[in-house]
Amino acid sequence: MLRAIELNRIEAMELSVVVPVYNERNTIETVIARIMKQSAVPIHEIIIVDDGSTDGTREILRKIDNPKCKIFFHSKNQGKGAALRTGFHHITGEIAIVQDADLEYDPEEYGKLMLPIEQGKADVVFGSRFKGEGPHRVVFFWHMVGNWGITLFSNMLTNLNLTDVETCFKMFRTDILKEITLEQDHFGFEPEFTAKVAHLGCRIYEVGISYAGRTYKEGKKLRWTEGFPAVWAIIKYNLFRSY
Repeated sequence: MLRAIELNRIEAMELSVVVPVYNERNTIETVIARIMKQSAVPIHEIIIVDDGSTDGTREILRKIDNPKCKIFFHSKNQGKGAALRTGFHHITGEIAIVQDADLEYDPEEYGKLMLPIEQGKADVVFGSRFKGEGPHRVVFFWHMVGNWGITLFSNMLTNLNLTDVETCFKMFRTDILKEITLEQDHFGFEPEFTAKVAHLGCRIYEVGISYAGRTYKEGKKLRWTEGFPAVWAIIKYNLFRSY
């Protein structure tokens, strides 16, 4: 088990927000503004990694003049997991969260995820879209079924009782990153991260969050084929782990 951080030390921490971006010119500025506007958690830095966007997102990012924003560019698209690894490498805060750039997840809820860490109870906190808290846009039934299946399979091998392994909102103490090596380039990051923090012995909590899902016409990128690498990641990092 990782050592617990003293409560008074946690309360003094600020949050590092890691934002992987790919072709989000319509939302990226709004996401940054919402992160800065939320008042529940002080922001230490916003680390934005553009993963080879081709729609004008990169040009928008180059014009951002905010001392809290650290912006990095991949020369070509490598995947969400690869973008997150780049972002994690540049974290300087003691607590971090992953924030997608598509407005599906609300920065106003950072405080919900931070609370178990502030209380000295958690090392990692997942924001669950399936715990019934906050408004949820009604979108894709089969996406929900696929997520449930992946979460169930992951839980069977990690012996956790999570309800949403594939959630974007994962807040964690950044010293955990020194104990694990992340490898997945794409959406296999989610079950890989879950397996590794579970087997590391981290104290994992889950809180309900709202969710404003997008349709494909609105820019949603996740496809059903992403389920196959997620299943392989669950098998690989639970049954064949070497960390």
